[in-house]
Amino acid sequence: MFFDLPDDTTLYAALLARDASYDGRAYVGVRSTGVFCRLTCAARKPKQENCVFFEDAGACIAAGFRPCKRCQPLAQPDPAIRALVDALDQQPTRRWSETDITAMGHDPSTIRRAFKRSFGMTFLEMARQRRLTHGFTTLKSGKVIDAQLDAGFDSPSAFRAAFAKLMGIAPGSFAKDALLLADHINTPMGSMIVVCDQRSLHLLEFADRKALPTELQRLRKAAKGQIGIGRSVITDQVETALQRYFGGGCDRFDIPLTLHGSPFTKDVWTALRNIPAGTTRSYSDLARILGAPQATRAVARANGANQIALIIPCHRVLGADGSLTGYGGGLWRKRQLIDLKKHYQRNTA
Repeated sequence: MFFDLPDDTTLYAALLARDASYDGRAYVGVRSTGVFCRLTCAARKPKQENCVFFEDAGACIAAGFRPCKRCQPLAQPDPAIRALVDALDQQPTRRWSETDITAMGHDPSTIRRAFKRSFGMTFLEMARQRRLTHGFTTLKSGKVIDAQLDAGFDSPSAFRAAFAKLMGIAPGSFAKDALLLADHINTPMGSMIVVCDQRSLHLLEFADRKALPTELQRLRKAAKGQIGIGRSVITDQVETALQRYFGGGCDRFDIPLTLHGSPFTKDVWTALRNIPAGTTRSYSDLARILGAPQATRAVARANGANQIALIIPCHRVLGADGSLTGYGGGLWRKRQLIDLKKHYQRNTA
């Protein structure tokens, strides 16, 4: 996984040297251009502060980077994968479906498995990520019709419906000069939706979390409709902190939070924040820590209601037998986040 990569200084030196030993093992995303490349790319080298490194191309795509046309990091020997990657590159904002895959002469289930093996995501997931990034970026400018077109939807109403499903409200319902501002942040595990005011963070969730629309509806109601699109200084702080976290530099988040929950729920979230990086707890452990050993189920519900992912580390809670239990961001993310603890264990040993 990408957490096992060498440090960024080593990877940047390999990028400058076009070290072929990293070909297929490491990729670089360039923040200033939004492009990701092989380390052997012949293009002009970016500044180190503009680089973020990943273990596979799928992680680059999930983080919102598009493939370099010069070094072609998505190039594959499999002709079916190559054909679909080329088609997506030509139409990155199209709303692709399995019907399209079949029309191109491919079996959807075979393609699904092939993309999972090569990129860690399916073709349709890759297409959705590209479309989401295009749509959200344009929406921030306030140009709803342009956002609809960029996102590849065939009508403004179709875009509003899809966006409402993701965010819980239609674009036209966002308030101007709103108290709460929603934006997205790219991470190695996919896009995250962040909602902040000028003083604190209210929500941080993976964009594909099923409960996200409900959470945003609840947040909008609490803010009396005062939610819009944009960034605050807190948004920038969250983005910087996440870059450090995923880069293995720091597991501490000194971000001011506004918590929306009952007193007991907030106590559970505080207990979660007190779990050191590199360790895990069970629901029953947390119940005992809170002085309520019979409240295991209530602790589990509060854990599942967490709407500030990573910073309130609900992923550090396992089943009583040590098994991975449900995680709103997906068990594959929970597994990788648990593995990230090994890095911090080594650093604190």
